[in-house]
Amino acid sequence: MKYSACLLVAAVGRLMTRDTVLLLCDMQEKFRTNIVHFGSIVSNAARLLQASRILGIPSILTEQYPKGLGPTVLELGAADLTAHSKTQFSMITEEVIKELLALRSPKKAILCGIEAQACIACTTFDLLERGMEVHIVADAVSSRSQTDRLFALSRLKQSGAYLTTTEGVILQLVQDARHPNFKEVWKPPPWRPFVMSFKQRWFQSDTH
Repeated sequence: MKYSACLLVAAVGRLMTRDTVLLLCDMQEKFRTNIVHFGSIVSNAARLLQASRILGIPSILTEQYPKGLGPTVLELGAADLTAHSKTQFSMITEEVIKELLALRSPKKAILCGIEAQACIACTTFDLLERGMEVHIVADAVSSRSQTDRLFALSRLKQSGAYLTTTEGVILQLVQDARHPNFKEVWKPPPWRPFVMSFKQRWFQSDTH
């Protein structure tokens, strides 16, 4: 019975502060005018980064070909993080693997950034194949095309990733309003019309 209970708990995808890493994917200057709801994506990712710092969750940052696509945007608040430069789509480069190993191989990844159908998708596949649990923050992930974003999230859910939101992640991590850091990590969520659009299309597809 105890063994079955452990399997059941593992299957629901519960987030905890231990054995968890936040992955920040390619939120760079050249994407600012091309990505749907870029400002909201970065704002939510910044909120997750701040919460992760308060709760002691490590963060890893990548940049896609920064020579051509520019640096990470300042409003993410990640200036203190080492930016791992890459040309491949997946965040899981040799440098990032070394960083994960130095963190004693976290079992869960909170993933946000761009683009959903490219770097987010390839990163998710690599993490799942490494046996990690992947939580994609839907309101902190986007693409140049809303169609690409919606279908990528649907595809990644089929592959075994969990879809969640910024607010959902934070509430799961603190678990209790009496948590000593609750007030520090909590603030009213931003308006997220693109998430509502995704939810409407998602539930419509589930009913047919």
